[in-house]
Amino acid sequence: MEMKLESILLPGVNDERPLVIAGPCSAETEEQVMETARLLASKGVKIFRAGIWKPRTKPGGFEGVGVEGLAWLKRVKKETGMYVATEVATQQHVFEALKAGIDMLWIGARTTVNPFAVQEIADALKGVDIPVLIKNPVNPDLELWIGAIERIYGAGIRKIGAIHRGFSSYDKKIYRNLPLWHIPIELRRRMPDLPIICDPSHIGGKRELIAPLCQQAMDLSFDGLIVESHCNPDCAWSDASQQVTPDVLDYVINLLVIRDVTQTTENLAALRSQIDTIDEQLLELLAKRMRISKEIGVYKKEHNMPILQSPRYSEILEKRSAMGKTLELSPEFVKEILTEIHEESVRQQMIIMNEQA
Repeated sequence: MEMKLESILLPGVNDERPLVIAGPCSAETEEQVMETARLLASKGVKIFRAGIWKPRTKPGGFEGVGVEGLAWLKRVKKETGMYVATEVATQQHVFEALKAGIDMLWIGARTTVNPFAVQEIADALKGVDIPVLIKNPVNPDLELWIGAIERIYGAGIRKIGAIHRGFSSYDKKIYRNLPLWHIPIELRRRMPDLPIICDPSHIGGKRELIAPLCQQAMDLSFDGLIVESHCNPDCAWSDASQQVTPDVLDYVINLLVIRDVTQTTENLAALRSQIDTIDEQLLELLAKRMRISKEIGVYKKEHNMPILQSPRYSEILEKRSAMGKTLELSPEFVKEILTEIHEESVRQQMIIMNEQA
């Protein structure tokens, strides 16, 4: 689907990177909301975020104050001049948020994963002119993410942005949600005009990871940041460990190095030309390797041998990973490449095995 998108920037918001959206994970009390908002406004933040409805993994947790909190956001808007944003997960959430004059909406990861829920929100947004940000689904499924974006676009919304909040994993990692940067990078390739906002709070899950994740997002030319900031993070009712104070957020933002995305030089062009040549050579070598794999497949078929030779595969992985390390290549990177090559070789040999004599 070809999209003609409009800017998600609200009047009076600076168009320089990064666009900063900040506020607590949850609106807890009117006092907490107002104190945090005033502190953020004093640091120059123009868009205040707060969760009114909070989808929790298990019942019994704090699931947000609900509609009551929308009045607090209206007060933030009136007294600080900030725009306000919140998450919506149902048609009723949309109606209540629009009725309260909320300026920007976002769709959470647990909602993006459900096309029926996204379509319900899209239907509720028909005829509305408001920026809508869409978080990636909890699982690393780019097509599902794009599908959600297309559903909102199909409702007539033209001010659309994406939020990269990382992807869930069963394994314990340094991050709460794995960044898997290649997925938003591919989204940018597929939808070059779509603004992408990074959510370092949910990717990191720890406040000490906020700064490096913000810098990585800027180095990858992301358009903005949505960061959880609380006047007293340690006492937060939800996601306490990943929230920072407005003072810390201001410090992090001021330390960011924003690189020029348009600047090019002759030297860079020459280096890219070398990359192009090497890529062509790599593809030629891969094609040659696959031709040899097919010949091996013919031999195995003629001698009634199984395709998978586990000892040989293990030997290749071990030796090539060690070789890669001597060449200053990550063993994990080498293993991943070889695994992909091996799977394609097996696929090619299976075709040969199934060919009629």
